[in-house]
Amino acid sequence: MSTLGRSGVEVSELSFGAAGIGNLFTAVSDEQAYEAVEAAWAGGMRYFDTAPHYGIGLSERRLGAALRERPRAEYTVSTKVGRLLEPTDAGGDDLDGLVDGFAVPATHRRVWDFSADGVRRGLDASLERLGLDHVDVVYLHDPDDHAEQAFREGYPALEKLRSEGVIGAIGAGMNQTEMLTRFVRDTDVDVVLCAGRYTLLDHRALTDLLPAAQERGTSVVIGGAFNSGLLADPRPGATYNYATASGELLERALRLKAIAERHGSTLRAAALAFPAAHPAVASVLVGARSAHEVRDCAEQFAAPVPLEFWEELRAEGLLPAAAPVPAREPS
Repeated sequence: MSTLGRSGVEVSELSFGAAGIGNLFTAVSDEQAYEAVEAAWAGGMRYFDTAPHYGIGLSERRLGAALRERPRAEYTVSTKVGRLLEPTDAGGDDLDGLVDGFAVPATHRRVWDFSADGVRRGLDASLERLGLDHVDVVYLHDPDDHAEQAFREGYPALEKLRSEGVIGAIGAGMNQTEMLTRFVRDTDVDVVLCAGRYTLLDHRALTDLLPAAQERGTSVVIGGAFNSGLLADPRPGATYNYATASGELLERALRLKAIAERHGSTLRAAALAFPAAHPAVASVLVGARSAHEVRDCAEQFAAPVPLEFWEELRAEGLLPAAAPVPAREPS
């Protein structure tokens, strides 16, 4: 277990991202969602991340139901604020684009709100959906286009909730490094969640975010280690950052896969091991929609990747010299 900053909140090295059980792109049943969370628990995961955005509340409801019989002191839950869910009369499926691509009836609409009132209202609604009296970590969710309000109102509201003991750790979760680095340098966040920006294909967090986090003692949770699919199964039509991967990226991913297999490993194992090796990284968050996917991630994360693999990546210019690599050898 790792501790998030100075908060005392603990997270497992491999953690469960609950967007998939919120019907991201594809519907899953309540039973499948429950089984995925059960598999995560059986695999040693004790940190579970969700958000109102994921299936307009479906992910939070399913996660809360799946964890209800577990001892509350034995797991950590994070959710996010910045999008309020308002009822709507619209019907059909909410599949209107990549950002809001969850296969759920459009019973609510997402309304951006990083105000102090919006933060408190959003957290209260999340607690109700989760069926919990508290969550351990709260992130400002994707404040890319709302920086002024997020820093001026949203962050101070989280800081106040932390000081009141309502939540344990606070931070921001985004798909970029620049604003996350600003949060690390200019505020007293405990943790930031960086999705897709520290992977075998994207090393940009190594330039600014990770050094700043190390310097400040801020924890980093890495999401999107598979870059939304390309590093899990590189093939024509595979996705990268939620869009079809370019030919150049596919070729690079296939090259990484070939090198991994030549050293008796897998690309999935290497993709999970890479971000976990950095000392600023407290946990690697894996999104999964089924028990099978969860078990595979747990098995791949536990599998050592030969040092020769990392050495070949450096020699081929596929890995920055400054990137730490796992010091684990196969037994």
